Amino acid sequence: MNATHIETSNVLANKLALVTGGGRGIGRGITECLLAAGAKVLIAQRQELDQALADNTRVFYIKADLSERQAPYDIATFADTLGGVDILVNNAGFMFEQHIQDMDEASWDKMMIVNLRAPVFLAKALLPQLKAKSTAKRKAKSTTKHGASIINMGSIEGIGANPYHTAYCGSKAGVHGATQALAIDLGKDGIRCNAIAPGWINSDLSNNYINDQADPVQAHINLIAMHPVGRTGEPEDIGNMVVFLASEQASFITGQTFVVDGGRTAKLPLPF
Repeated sequence: MNATHIETSNVLANKLALVTGGGRGIGRGITECLLAAGAKVLIAQRQELDQALADNTRVFYIKADLSERQAPYDIATFADTLGGVDILVNNAGFMFEQHIQDMDEASWDKMMIVNLRAPVFLAKALLPQLKAKSTAKRKAKSTTKHGASIINMGSIEGIGANPYHTAYCGSKAGVHGATQALAIDLGKDGIRCNAIAPGWINSDLSNNYINDQADPVQAHINLIAMHPVGRTGEPEDIGNMVVFLASEQASFITGQTFVVDGGRTAKLPLPF
């Protein structure tokens, strides 16, 4: 069973959304849903866009390595040439599995730089644009109830933990905390900030993880059984939540982390 993006017509028409890592995986689902909602999308990532995205006249691209300190400011400079960002989606991140006894400081630092520092400082770099969007609405006496929006990608592993994920869980818990703090600091500027905590979302990476198990078929059966909705997630499940949080319908929502996991974390485990 595959999820599809909700028909959202033009709820985000004339908006520019920046999506880090927006060309594949969860990011691709977010990009597709934003486009369906009428937005233009600027994708910032290391990999070149595939042909379908590259040919889309409402998609823009900047090559960026978010482990580099200068990257957020270069992205912001390019975004300014497009008229400025209305919606920031901090989606890019990575994960490794390692017991703390084997982890070194360099590995820990890289996780925190990409998963936590980059989203915070990208928000900082884009702050003049986000503020300008909100100020313009107020001056125009717009009927919309909100201005710009920041949406950070957390994880259910910022709430619970899997084995050998000390660094990843730490980075995502940090994202959840930073989201609340940014919502408090930026609310007066008309900028909302929320986070999404995805559960298991189908992708090449997650599929490969299942296929690497001793019995992939049984592993998949066991995985589905963990989800009350009877399926694992699709990138569009996260994309649909992004569209909602960026839209007028969510104008009274800020400082929150929304778990999107098919009920996985709500279900108590049983030994049978």
